[in-house]
Amino acid sequence: MSTFLAEYFGTMVLIILGGGVCAGVALKKTGSNDSGWIVITMGWALAVTLAIYAVGSISGAHINPAVTISMAIVGEFEWAKVPSYVVAQMLGAMTGAAIVWLHYLPHWRATEDAATKLGVFSTAPSIPSRWANLLSEMIGTFILIAGLLFIGANKFTEGLNPLVVGALIAAIGISLGGTTGYAINPARDLGPRIAHAVLPITGKGSSNWSYAPIPVVGPILGGVLGATMYQWLFQGQTSIWLWVSLALTAIVVGLAVQEEMAKDG
Repeated sequence: MSTFLAEYFGTMVLIILGGGVCAGVALKKTGSNDSGWIVITMGWALAVTLAIYAVGSISGAHINPAVTISMAIVGEFEWAKVPSYVVAQMLGAMTGAAIVWLHYLPHWRATEDAATKLGVFSTAPSIPSRWANLLSEMIGTFILIAGLLFIGANKFTEGLNPLVVGALIAAIGISLGGTTGYAINPARDLGPRIAHAVLPITGKGSSNWSYAPIPVVGPILGGVLGATMYQWLFQGQTSIWLWVSLALTAIVVGLAVQEEMAKDG
């Protein structure tokens, strides 16, 4: 299997299982309807774990453009391979979302609310607040990338690494996911959002494109900050990307605080 096909397949598995748990919890007349946030976070954690088991030995199982780009920036991955990985991840996410739609085919008609249907495919903020939402995605992905590097620095019994990464995803979802749905992965959000836009889903409504840049830009910025901060603090190396990401983070923090203060009047 090529690395392109591995990233495609791994991301497809991620979305089938991750989008699948969202559908099971959100859509009406499923056996798991209304089973709650913990079920969703555990479903996504297991989805990541199984995707890594599937293709980790072939492509490294990035299954996330934020991972691919962040690793390239700190010299852990070849820039020449970045475009093919990102394209494979996007296509895999779109395919996975289409399979979720097919699996739950009778339940779209049984579910009246268009926003609930969109939530199966892509994320949305609990409280819309542009800069605060962007900051949430940055923080979640900062923890993801730094956590992956922490995990990689330790030795585990062969085969346990994917389980530890799954635990990291669960921790992020439980602790930080309630604000924006913790996309922490541009392909995870954008690929299924495109699928939502093109699939003939009964009563689907808008794909909420006005929010779409946040779960793309936020994870990339947060991922780069996480990777470069790890490189600086634990390896004693710095690059221009560290200072750029710190500056951008400071700007986003300032805008988020200003936005909330303005709402306070």
